[in-house]
Amino acid sequence: MNAEEITVFIEGAKHYFRTVSDRQVEIGSPYLVSPEETPSYDYTGIIGISGAKKGCVYFSAPSILLRHLLISLGEEDQDAGLMGDVIGEVANTISGNARASFGSDFMISVPVVVNGRPDSIKLPKGLKAYVIPVDWDKYQASLVVCIE
Repeated sequence: MNAEEITVFIEGAKHYFRTVSDRQVEIGSPYLVSPEETPSYDYTGIIGISGAKKGCVYFSAPSILLRHLLISLGEEDQDAGLMGDVIGEVANTISGNARASFGSDFMISVPVVVNGRPDSIKLPKGLKAYVIPVDWDKYQASLVVCIE
């Protein structure tokens, strides 16, 4: 991946959080990690990528961020099911926005939601993983992009 492609995901994350909330979103500098070092929080939404590019994108966040996000969306309940739904929505929306930039050959799967902090997330072998730190409403999350 090059800087221009990573910027597509950065802009997608900014757009999502600015659309659903009037709270400030800050995107940190992307950094490269080995697949074994990728961050994960309480909930993770994973999108598989196929077609012209292959790999995955995932968004991982702590429960407290998701609770506040649900409140921003006007949701009165913040149970585990709804937190799983919203983490999947974030991952899907960011990946869908990337698809608009990369074209119809950038195929995205439906989100796979992991409830509970996974011990590790298996990323495609031989690919670099970029972590994009996301700070929203004083809470931290990570967007991880691992695409050839």
